[in-house]
Amino acid sequence: MPLVKAKQLKELSAEELIQRLQRLRKEQFELGQKKEIGQLDRPHRFGHIRREIAQIMGALGEKEAKK
Repeated sequence: MPLVKAKQLKELSAEELIQRLQRLRKEQFELGQKKEIGQLDRPHRFGHIRREIAQIMGALGEKEAKK
């Protein structure tokens, strides 16, 4: 999954951002589970997910501030 640009995230609606955030947090949890049992095949995804979550939270904050 390629990295998403912050500009692309700002164009999404708040509802779409929340859905994406929930999906990413679920994936992050599942990666943690795989790491614990030694089946993690893409450890770099942790950083990508954490970065995208931060970008989404920033975009949601900007949308809330504009209201």
